[in-house]
Amino acid sequence: MKLLYALILLILSGYWQAPLAAPRDTYPKNHDIDILNYAFELTLSDETDVIRGVATVDARYLAAGQTAMRLDLIEVRDGKGMRVDRVTLDGAALTFRHEQDQLFITLPTAPEAGARIQVMIEYAGVPASGLKIAPNKYGDRTFFSDNWPNQTRHWLPTVDHPYDKATSEMKIVAPARYQVVSNGLLIEESDLGAGVRLSHWKQSIPIATWLYVLGVAEFAVQRVGTYGGKEIQTWVYRQDRDAGFYDFAVPTIPALAFYEANVGPYSYEKLANIQSNSVGGGMEAASAIFYGDNSVTGDRSRRWQNVIIHEVAHQWFGNAVTEADWDDVWLSEGFATYFTLLFREHYYGQDDFVEGLRESRDRIYTFYQDRPDYRIVHDNLSDMSQVTTNMTYQKGAWVLHMLRVLVGDDVFWRGIQSYYAEFQDRNATTADFRRHMEEASGQDLDTFFEQWLYQGGVPWIEGGWSFDSPRKELVISAQPVQQTYVFRLPMTFEVRYEDGTHSRHQLDMAGNATASLTLTTEKAVVDVVPDPDTELLARWTFERR
Repeated sequence: MKLLYALILLILSGYWQAPLAAPRDTYPKNHDIDILNYAFELTLSDETDVIRGVATVDARYLAAGQTAMRLDLIEVRDGKGMRVDRVTLDGAALTFRHEQDQLFITLPTAPEAGARIQVMIEYAGVPASGLKIAPNKYGDRTFFSDNWPNQTRHWLPTVDHPYDKATSEMKIVAPARYQVVSNGLLIEESDLGAGVRLSHWKQSIPIATWLYVLGVAEFAVQRVGTYGGKEIQTWVYRQDRDAGFYDFAVPTIPALAFYEANVGPYSYEKLANIQSNSVGGGMEAASAIFYGDNSVTGDRSRRWQNVIIHEVAHQWFGNAVTEADWDDVWLSEGFATYFTLLFREHYYGQDDFVEGLRESRDRIYTFYQDRPDYRIVHDNLSDMSQVTTNMTYQKGAWVLHMLRVLVGDDVFWRGIQSYYAEFQDRNATTADFRRHMEEASGQDLDTFFEQWLYQGGVPWIEGGWSFDSPRKELVISAQPVQQTYVFRLPMTFEVRYEDGTHSRHQLDMAGNATASLTLTTEKAVVDVVPDPDTELLARWTFERR
């Protein structure tokens, strides 16, 4: 959609004070150690829920003096959790401590800067979370991962945080009646005898641990086609073969084409849509997306098609460009939500896009009635149950929409493309994104980012209009009335005349002061409509006076 008018923020130097330092969550990062690859060998059984694993962790030490490696792995409690049996380096046993759900491995010597080591961890247990071992809706036994946001540690020893992305492999030994799906490409599938099969998947692009995926079930599998030489696949329960193949045939390829044309290259070796019982809606695991038990309807429901679009958008935002801290999770969820709307605009039309924006705006105001101080960018997040709320999705999307309106379509896409080009398969922060949008637009966006991302609240406006026919004078006035937070708000009004024509005018509001606009017109005014193009995140009362 070509937006007819761009909003202009009047930036007042010093009106808001930027944070002294970028927010960061409380995870104990160690930037002197870079995990390069995880290779997991897991044995699954129908006789027990115990998984037996060997994890090989390939790491490079970036600074001298490091004498240990710390990984996340949940301990055994009430019969569930992981027990570490042995840790080795080059075949030699290492000393380790497994406490407070962390695995501390002592190295025999401190590696030199730049040195690369491979530590092997042998372990076993019943996952309390992260890997769901349970019947699906048909009563068939299945194994499905659900790592969001930090549940990988329940079944895989990892640095379970998005800041340290790594490549990975899954070698799964399981009963031969199952098909196995994971990230990346299938390297090997071999029957080992005695009713057991080995499946080996390899993910060659570094990703965050929450995006690691494993699905083991009696699947029906379809190779739908290719996009850019990469295979598009559907994996559904065997009972849902016909309906599932029909449902997932669209709109994956058009969505891939849209995002690749407008954002940048798709990162991964394939894209699989997978029915599972470990998620309710969708889970954007890199190259292998999970959808809930009931995602197969046989009628290509619009609701589930929108979920597909959202999870495909995540392959660019969240997966390829990953937030460096959980504080910046809107870079994943807000982006995927808005880019879902952008594809819907492209695929279904402008009316669908506007309807989605208005529904999103209504959700935002309902949320803020109960949590008026909620801010999108967290500050030192420690409670992972709060890593996302509906606002991370909805208000995050609206921030991008207003930014697009502010800088214009061409500049917005130029900034998006340069941001993606720099951070594809890497980590980014909100400050990184802002820098790219400022460079693309030539504008100082400090006020915009501060008021929409780093403070709470949402704008409420009271206003109205009057038309003095004898004097041919139209007066439009509006005033922000929220008490705690200050916003600078440019608002467009459409003046509608008796002869069927209309004109557009902008009113700039700052703080809680009343702003007004007086126009002289020879035409009789019949109505004045605030925000006619759905461009501003605000709620208002506006009437004729």
